Amino acid sequence: MNKMVLDLLNILSKKEYKNQRELVVDSGYSLGTVNQSLNTLKEEGLVDHLQLTEKGTLLLEKCRPERAVILAAGMGMRMIPINSETPKALVEVNGQPLIERMIQQLHEVNIHEIYIVVGFMKESFEYLMDEYGVELVVNMEYVHKNNLHSLALTKKHLNHCYVIPGDMYCENNPFRTHEMYSWYMVSDEISKKSCVRVNRKQELVLSDKGGNRMIGISYIHEENGLLKRLAKMDADERYDNAFWEDALYVEDRMCVYGRVVSSATVTEIDTYEQLREWDSQSSQLKGDAILVASQALHAEPDDIVNVEVLKKGMTNRSFMFTCREQKYIMRIPGEGTGQLINRKQEADVYSVIHDKGLCDDIIYINPENGYKITKYIDNARVCDPFNEEDVKKCMKKLKEFHQMHLSVDHEFKIFDLIDFYESLWNGQKSIYRDYEKTKENVLSLQSYINSIEKEYCLTHIDAVPDNFLITDRDIRLIDWEYAGMQDPHVDLAMFCIYAMYDREHVEKLIDAYFDGDCSKENRIKIYCYIAACGLLWSNWCEYKLHLGVEFGEYSLRQYRFGKEYYRIAKEEMEKL
Repeated sequence: MNKMVLDLLNILSKKEYKNQRELVVDSGYSLGTVNQSLNTLKEEGLVDHLQLTEKGTLLLEKCRPERAVILAAGMGMRMIPINSETPKALVEVNGQPLIERMIQQLHEVNIHEIYIVVGFMKESFEYLMDEYGVELVVNMEYVHKNNLHSLALTKKHLNHCYVIPGDMYCENNPFRTHEMYSWYMVSDEISKKSCVRVNRKQELVLSDKGGNRMIGISYIHEENGLLKRLAKMDADERYDNAFWEDALYVEDRMCVYGRVVSSATVTEIDTYEQLREWDSQSSQLKGDAILVASQALHAEPDDIVNVEVLKKGMTNRSFMFTCREQKYIMRIPGEGTGQLINRKQEADVYSVIHDKGLCDDIIYINPENGYKITKYIDNARVCDPFNEEDVKKCMKKLKEFHQMHLSVDHEFKIFDLIDFYESLWNGQKSIYRDYEKTKENVLSLQSYINSIEKEYCLTHIDAVPDNFLITDRDIRLIDWEYAGMQDPHVDLAMFCIYAMYDREHVEKLIDAYFDGDCSKENRIKIYCYIAACGLLWSNWCEYKLHLGVEFGEYSLRQYRFGKEYYRIAKEEMEKL
C-alpha cells in the first residue's frame, strides 16, 4: 500500500467521518485520491463504510511508535555567542529549553523510551535523566565527526523510532500515536540549499536545482537496510563530516516518504538571529557576551543585531555583529585557552601597539577572560602565502614593525613552552613513537641559536598568513595573543610552518624579508626556529587533542617540520 492509502487509514482512526469530502479536507488529498485509496482499503478488508474493521484496527495497533533518538552532540558553532554558555539543544524558547519541549511532546503520544546523543557540554544534559527518565549516549568524537556517527551509536534502537535534531522548535506536536511508514520531514518552503524535492508519489527524490527545505525530523518504521548503510558509512573516514540523512539515500531518492509541513510551524533554531526571531525575550539573547558587547559600546543589548558566526579559529571563536550601523568582531576564547595564553600580557601588548598603525582597532579587551571587541575592517582579505606580491608586502610590513623596536615586560620562550605544553598532557606519552628522540634533536639546536648575535624586540609570534589583513590602503596584523619579546626572525619561521611551506617557499620568504641579503648564519638560525616552532605547535596540538579538538594535517605537518628542519639545519651547519 502506498503513502496515501496508509495516511487515510490513520486519519480514519481519529474520528468518525460521514463522507469522503470530510476526508478530503482533513487529508489534503484530492477527492479522486481519497476514493481510490478507500477502494484499496476496502479490498484489503481494513475499512468498511468509512469505519475501521477489526483487521484495520489490529494493523494500526502494530504501528505505534516505540522510541525516539535525539541528536544533541554537536557544538553548534553557528549559535555563537550562545553556545559558549549553553548547548544548542538547551537554548530556551518561550521560557522552555528546546529539548524539554521535544521530550514533553513525545510523552504526549506515550513515547517514554528516549535516547539523547550528547557530546559538547554533555554534563549539561545529565539532569534530564532524573527529570524525564531519558538515557544519554555519549559521542566522544563529536568534534571531528558529524551526526551520522551520533546516529550510528544508537543503531540498535532504530526501529519504530523517531530521529530528531536537538535544535528543533515545533509549534504543534509533530509526533503521532500511529505511524504507518517511514518518513522524513520537509517544509513546504522551497530552498536552493535543499537537495531533495517531494514528487507526486510523495517520494523524496534528489534534485540539483533546490527543493523542499529539509527539516531533519524523521520516523523509521522499519530500518529497511538503513542500519547496514549507516554502519558501513560510519566505518569509512570519508563520511566523518556526513549528515545522517546521507544514509537514507538509495540511488536517486531517499528510502523513506516525504512528510510535508508548514514552514511557519517548524523551524531549526540554528543561529542567534533565528532565536531572536522566534523569541525576542529569550534569556539566552542577553547572555554574558552580548551584555559585555553592549556595555563596551554604551548600547542596549537590543542594539546588537545581525549576529553572524565567523569561521572557528584554532584558539578562539568569533562572531560579527552590527551596533548602530558599525560592524564589530567579538572574540570568545576557545577550549583550554586559559592554560595557553596569559590575557594580561596580551592586554599589555595592545596597550603598546594600539596607536602604531599595526593592528585592528581595539574597542574592548578583558585581561581576565580574554573577551575582545574590534572594529570590522571593510574590504579586507588575508594574505595568500602562495602569491609572491602578497608575501612581499606582508614581509615589508612585518619588517617595519620589527624595526620599531617596541618592548613589553614578558618574553615568549620557545623551548620553555615546548616543555610546558608537554606538561599539559597530564603524564600521557606523545602520540608520536619517536617523540623523545625528536625532542632531543630539536633542543640541541639551542646552542647554535644562542651563538648567533640577535636583538630582542616585541615579536608577533603568530605572524601567519591568516593574520595579515590586506586592504587597498594598508596592511594590518591581527591576533597578538602570543606576542612577546623574542628574536623577530621567529616571525618568519611561524609564517612558514603555518603556510606549510616546502623548502623552496621558505627560501623565497627569507629573501623577501631580507631583500635577498640574509647571511648564512641567520638563514640557518631561521631553520632552527622552524624546527623548534614546529615541535612547539605539535605539542600544542597534542594538548588540544586531549580536549577533543583535532587539527588534522596541520598537527602532523608541525611535527614533520620539527624533524625535517632539524636535519636541514644540521646539514647547513656542517657546510658552514
